[in-house]
Amino acid sequence: MMIDLNCDLGEGGGHDAELMALVSSANIACGAHAGDAATMRATVELARQHGVAIGAHPGYADRENFGRREIAMPAAEVQTLVCEQIEALRALGNVTHVKPHGALYNLAARDSAVAGAVVQAVKAIDPELMLFALRGSALVRAGRAAGLRVAEEVFADRTYRPDGSLTPRTEPGAVITDEEECIVQALRLAQAGADTICLHGDGAHAVAFARRLRRELSAAGMVIRAFGR
Repeated sequence: MMIDLNCDLGEGGGHDAELMALVSSANIACGAHAGDAATMRATVELARQHGVAIGAHPGYADRENFGRREIAMPAAEVQTLVCEQIEALRALGNVTHVKPHGALYNLAARDSAVAGAVVQAVKAIDPELMLFALRGSALVRAGRAAGLRVAEEVFADRTYRPDGSLTPRTEPGAVITDEEECIVQALRLAQAGADTICLHGDGAHAVAFARRLRRELSAAGMVIRAFGR
């Protein structure tokens, strides 16, 4: 079995160089919720050095809340927001995939109108771009209906609601802090057919956890490779 390990980078987490050597796909902040032109350029170059797939990570332009606050916007404005951020990263490197960030990701996972706007943005830029979306979500369905290649994503360190959505970060227990529990969940979800596992790069132990997860996945017989390669 093959599995992709992706990480949100270029967000100021402080571990980008170490994490880039441990993942197969990088989702790079495009200057809205985090990042700027210099950070984007440096992160793209890191990805190139390590042979890591480069992805755009568009989010709401809300740095104060790190893009984690839902903002009501017409679908056309969502499409423009996503298009502009993808284009900003494409000006710096060969982008292979798109993964929305934070509140935009979660809203697109359950709201068909927002999901459609994200999908139309991706398709308008390049229909060959791949879309990373929460497994089983409205964004997965919208992407596939539009003919995009979709990677169904799971999380090692987030808890899930019974309907398959992520527990909101505003609720207790949304983030799993026990490493053993994270490993067990990641292996279970990978073996259940997920395409890509997200590693968060902003924790104090992010690098050590990434190293261990790679070892555990390899020991379970999985080949770590960028989705679609």
